[in-house]
Amino acid sequence: MLEALALNVAVPVEPSMLEGLPARQVTIAFHGEQQVCTGPLLADVLAKLGAPAKGEVKGPALRTAVVVEARDGYRVAFTLGELDPLLGKAPVVLADRCNGAAIGEADGPFRLAVEGDQRGARSVRQVVSLRLVNID
Repeated sequence: MLEALALNVAVPVEPSMLEGLPARQVTIAFHGEQQVCTGPLLADVLAKLGAPAKGEVKGPALRTAVVVEARDGYRVAFTLGELDPLLGKAPVVLADRCNGAAIGEADGPFRLAVEGDQRGARSVRQVVSLRLVNID
């Protein structure tokens, strides 16, 4: 059973979080190289874990962000509004495959793939947890 997201509680990223969700391919630039990464939209993963999604991302939910943490402690944050396909439409994928192969231990087993970013700073590798926070 998947652990539901609660405010300020880190939830470990597990393969079961991606199961049953539609996969999307995005192309990212990482250290000067193009990579095509595949996985579900981060918004879909968050919705599966109980976060507000689509028509629910309004009012207080617009002051909620997800913090994505890597194994080495590196963190990035995205608001639910920018991830929501009905609002910001940011193509952020929680990928488990890049260039047709499973992501290796050095970069994975999960990474964010943020299509359209000029640099790969938000395409976090070695993703280990997700945490919802209020921005008040």
